[in-house]
Amino acid sequence: MKGQYFVTSESVGNGHPDKVCDQISDSVLDTVLKDDPKGRVACETFISMGLVIVGGEITTTTYIDVHKLVRGVLRDIGYTHPKYGFDANTCSILNAINSQSPDIAQGVDAGGAGDQGIMIGYACDETPELMPLPIMLAHKLVQRVEEVRKKGILGYLGPDCKSQVTVEYDGSKPVRIDAVVLACQHTEEILDKTGKKITDKARKEIIETIAMPIVGKMADKKTKYYVNETGKFVVGGPQSDTGVTGRKIVVDTYGGVVSHGGGAFSGKDPTKVERSATYMARYVAKNIVAAKLAKKCWVQFGYAIGKAEPVSVMIDTFGTGTVSDQKLAELVRKHFDLTPRGIIKELDLLKPIYRNTAAYGHFGRQEFSWEKTTKADKLKKDA
Repeated sequence: MKGQYFVTSESVGNGHPDKVCDQISDSVLDTVLKDDPKGRVACETFISMGLVIVGGEITTTTYIDVHKLVRGVLRDIGYTHPKYGFDANTCSILNAINSQSPDIAQGVDAGGAGDQGIMIGYACDETPELMPLPIMLAHKLVQRVEEVRKKGILGYLGPDCKSQVTVEYDGSKPVRIDAVVLACQHTEEILDKTGKKITDKARKEIIETIAMPIVGKMADKKTKYYVNETGKFVVGGPQSDTGVTGRKIVVDTYGGVVSHGGGAFSGKDPTKVERSATYMARYVAKNIVAAKLAKKCWVQFGYAIGKAEPVSVMIDTFGTGTVSDQKLAELVRKHFDLTPRGIIKELDLLKPIYRNTAAYGHFGRQEFSWEKTTKADKLKKDA
């Protein structure tokens, strides 16, 4: 795009009900992979006031203590007292897990994709992580909320929170932050005399302690801050909002800057290409940008259930490529094994790594194998 424009992305904290469900589902997956790397998992979680339901299709040789696992995740997040509207020690838990369809299993066992669909990857040179700036800032804000809460810096904060950042661009370059939105669950101690809104002191503390260290010099005198704009956020978490696995897919990826593929990630083992091939698409896009073959790179794979090789590979560099998009697609097929087995091997996906992906985004975090740029030199040389 040319000229001045604004891009907004949001994130949610690990105490948001949908993210609670993602973390429970991925903890089930990790528990299976720890003892049974060949296990098949498609786990969904539902949470509401005082209730957690864990269901889906799981085929494994190991045992999962669902009740213990759920309560452990809830305690780690911080739902340990009724004042936050949900208590890990007293909530009800329903286990509704069954086994994977044998019709799907026979195709997966032969090395084919576990489902049809399109998978999207993206990278750009806006940030050191090769991610869009708005979503990276939004993630860092909610991570800062968790840090401030757990360290007791602002002792009145609860586990639930959301963030949103609007970045102003001049052409393809981010130049300033136009707006920051924060919704932070809190106890009643920071309400003013009316009981309808937080005090000005608390609002200022939240901006100075949480927002300022993250937005830094990209904020200016015109930057707008919106903190708990309804007035207060005492009733939060599952008490106020039902959560379901896989409902924050744009938060999980690129913050709406580019399109999203056909499915969610959490609770699915890597034979499900909607997860593993999306990780590979990010790996491909990031290596292309790291090789300086493009400033922006969008990757799309198409898969058919039971078929190993993708039915399509598409590259779009938005006119920033140093070689043609068609040439890049040819290089991708040459240098990357895009079959489910090849992806699992290349990215080492049969390890219990998934709980950590379930909050603060699946991309732009160096601890994950799909964030490596080990193919960049080969791509650059061959191009």
